[in-house]
Amino acid sequence: MRDHPPRLRFTYRRALGLGLILGGLLVMAPGACASELRETPIVKAVQQVRPSVVNIRGEKVVAATAAGVAKGELMSRRVNGMGTGIVIDSRGYILTNFHVVDGVHEIQVTTAEDEHFIAKILCHDPETDLAIIKIQPERPMTVITIGSSADLMPGESVIAIGNAYGYVDTVTQGIVSALHRAVQVSDAQYYEDLIQTDACINPGNSGGPLLNIDGEMIGINVAVRAGAQGIGFAIPADRAMAVAADLLNSVNVRLVRHGILAAKGPGSKSQGLAVGTVEKGSPAAEAGILPGDLITAAGETAVQRPLDFQRALLETSAGQQLAMTVRRGQETLHLPLKLAEAAPRNACWELLGLELKAIAADEFRQQFQTQYRGGLVVVAVRNDSPAANQGIRRGDVLVGMHVWETISLENVAYILNRPDFNAISPIKFFILRGNETLYGYLPVATLKTAQR
Repeated sequence: MRDHPPRLRFTYRRALGLGLILGGLLVMAPGACASELRETPIVKAVQQVRPSVVNIRGEKVVAATAAGVAKGELMSRRVNGMGTGIVIDSRGYILTNFHVVDGVHEIQVTTAEDEHFIAKILCHDPETDLAIIKIQPERPMTVITIGSSADLMPGESVIAIGNAYGYVDTVTQGIVSALHRAVQVSDAQYYEDLIQTDACINPGNSGGPLLNIDGEMIGINVAVRAGAQGIGFAIPADRAMAVAADLLNSVNVRLVRHGILAAKGPGSKSQGLAVGTVEKGSPAAEAGILPGDLITAAGETAVQRPLDFQRALLETSAGQQLAMTVRRGQETLHLPLKLAEAAPRNACWELLGLELKAIAADEFRQQFQTQYRGGLVVVAVRNDSPAANQGIRRGDVLVGMHVWETISLENVAYILNRPDFNAISPIKFFILRGNETLYGYLPVATLKTAQR
């Protein structure tokens, strides 16, 4: 009997432990409900988007400031850059900020699945600080869900995901603080029409998505205000997607020709791509596509915005046929679009990086209320060309160079082939963008000399 007390104590302890476990199970039984409560819209949004967000790293050389040099710093130094990108096409096309990858010797991309790639810069837009880079994934990537920034409301909840200070996949939450902000980040970079948010955005967040509560990307994080807390900025998604479409177009026009020019619009999510004009004798004209048609699918790609149409053209070749689904009034048509070989480039493309197209005089007068007699519409801008570096973009209208009008392609050829061309370089240019006349200088003398 003297052995019983220890045994009873042991049994009691085991029973007590078992009771605690059972009690815990009983307490946690409603945990299924607690779990559902924890899986908030924010958690669901992050889970949905995370596979579409990549981390970007790389080493670049940064020039010292004048103040730094005065203090004895080296003229330049190597730094480890970091940023974020979003997948816009399953074949490895990634949108990010240009300053994230500019000057980076080797762009290292890491996916949410911890796969590592080396990317190359495909194209970029200096005005909006956006760039598209390309990796070669072994299997299709998850494309981010794109929303619209047209209906954003100050005070609505937003979420930022990015590589903040190198801490990968950092998630922060906030609200839309304000809309249409203009921000001067540095002497070289000025942004217009940004979304202001108090979701924490830090170095490394650049190029990452700003999400609404539904998990749709409504902005691309781009800048922080030095010395301020709770103030970050993002490029509105509608503008970013319009720029991304133009960037992919600059890639596609080098390979194929279709003859479709989209109607001007904000670039937001819609029912399809509205056809503005169709070039005479082009593949689109032969397919029966008309101005005013609404393209809702190209090949296997559903078209909701201009970016989708450009994605459908990626990696295509002359002679390839795309099945186009077109809505014309109340009628749905299925038209075969057989892509043609890209038009040969000329001196304007080689020297300036511009592909230009004439505008009919009556069309020019209807579109612009100006003293200019005519101009040439910019169809494409070559990446890293003098024109791209000066901020000229697709849709601009070139109305003059130096002291001459540019009403016809022959006018441009005359200017570029003048024997005194080097003497007038950098050559002043004038463009129409909307109702504004903008000008700048194209330093092309060295390129012309090199060609000779």
